[in-house]
Amino acid sequence: MDIEFVRSRFIKHFDGKTGNVYASPGRINLIGEHTDYNGGFVFPGAIDKGIMCEIRPNGTDTVMAYAIDLKDRVEFNVNDPEGPKTSWARYIYGIVQEMKKRGVDVKGFNTAFAGDVPLGAGMSSSAAMESCFAFALNDLFGDNKVEKWDLVLAGQATEHNYCGVNCGIMDQFASVFGKEGKLMRLDCRSREFEYFPFDPKGYKLVLLDSVVKHELASSAYNDRRRSCENVVAALKNKYPNRKIETLRDADWDMLDSVKSEVSDEDIKRATFVLGEKDRVLAVCDALTKGDYETVGKKMYETHEGLSKDYEVSCEEIDFLVEIAKAHGVTGCRIMGGGFGGCTINLVKEELYDSFVNDAKEKYNEKYGREPKVYDVVIKDGSHKVC
Repeated sequence: MDIEFVRSRFIKHFDGKTGNVYASPGRINLIGEHTDYNGGFVFPGAIDKGIMCEIRPNGTDTVMAYAIDLKDRVEFNVNDPEGPKTSWARYIYGIVQEMKKRGVDVKGFNTAFAGDVPLGAGMSSSAAMESCFAFALNDLFGDNKVEKWDLVLAGQATEHNYCGVNCGIMDQFASVFGKEGKLMRLDCRSREFEYFPFDPKGYKLVLLDSVVKHELASSAYNDRRRSCENVVAALKNKYPNRKIETLRDADWDMLDSVKSEVSDEDIKRATFVLGEKDRVLAVCDALTKGDYETVGKKMYETHEGLSKDYEVSCEEIDFLVEIAKAHGVTGCRIMGGGFGGCTINLVKEELYDSFVNDAKEKYNEKYGREPKVYDVVIKDGSHKVC
């Protein structure tokens, strides 16, 4: 994101004075899908694409916000109990309210913002926006008294309370806590996390966006969550003296012991979740050793599980994964909730051009459009630029 571009628009749309500039990234998740609501681990990292805002207090109780990419302007009072109806402005309004709840005396400000996180590609542009403004308001009005975890929770609460999205914490967590050259293993139950090195010399990380989103995603998500809950209920009944809250607490022998008490479909879903728990831990070990071949192998295994056991892939995504395999790409899988979106690919540099060109050509031949290509680099989380 170009700071001079954002600053020029800020100067143009307000009173010619400059303010402070802040940035927050989008994210990728290397491995660990559908594990958050099962009490498991996720493995995200912040990326070199995100949201940047310039912001300056204006001495009033009014927020004047300009969305550079949309060429749209909205104003609202920080004490307004309802807030603006414009969808993008609800994120800023929500962060203002949530930061006030956390003791930050937010007053009016002028702001202009822009982003280069591709919309709909599973890199969490909304979380980047929430984290950017939470960090900025904490710096400007809170003297940095609010802890990073409170910024994460303010972003999540904004989604829940003002935007109608009942999300988890991974996206905001990655945006706030990200570090250059590091991925993070987050325990979705305890919120404990650990940084792991991610410096794949000789490799590139690239997303191929299928430009597909199938409509059955929301209902199918609920069905899969229900399957996991069904297995947990059977395990609780089978093991009354053990503390079993989610599939995180199960092992393979326990799962095998309840096969006759739940549907085959439920067992397939649980099989993926237990396998994914093991794969995340294996990737942790591999990254510590710099063993990117094992990382890639586990990525393919995750995709196989998501496609065959959890059944959240789709024809287009599976096609892109097969192209990756044929080209000797080190690792590839669907990223995100499923039924469309992106593949995340760990590619040796010498294979990159031929793989990307072939994927675009073959995908276009089959589906009449090219996948979008996004190279990503692991970068720092929310920060003040100047």
